[in-house]
Amino acid sequence: MFAVEVRDHVMIAHSFKGEVFGPAQGLHGATFVVDAAFMSEELDGNGIVIDIGRAHVALKEVLEPLNYKNLDTVPEFSGVNTTTEFLTKHVHDHLARAAREDRLGRKGAELSAIRVTISESHVARAWYEAPIHASNA
Repeated sequence: MFAVEVRDHVMIAHSFKGEVFGPAQGLHGATFVVDAAFMSEELDGNGIVIDIGRAHVALKEVLEPLNYKNLDTVPEFSGVNTTTEFLTKHVHDHLARAAREDRLGRKGAELSAIRVTISESHVARAWYEAPIHASNA
């Protein structure tokens, strides 16, 4: 399996509902490092998995509306705990759509999967991986 990975970051604020979250029930900020890995069984005729520049643009497009936002006030996330795990799938779904729309410099049907990893600190991260066609976006 071949993979190309791009990275960006996003600065957000949010709070969680539920006693399991303890002090994180209060409004708090986070800087998330977001890695998106695009996977393929084979390289294309150009010898690549996808175009790195286009992948980075697609990642920036999904993160830009969240950057410097309180996720508690984003209508799309109303009533949802915007946990790191939840956000990995949110980013994956948008990148999978970009792949299906052939916006990554290669036909999305030729890609195997996308894995999105979000590091919330130097000691904790979460990831979501699924085939391109498995997304609900």
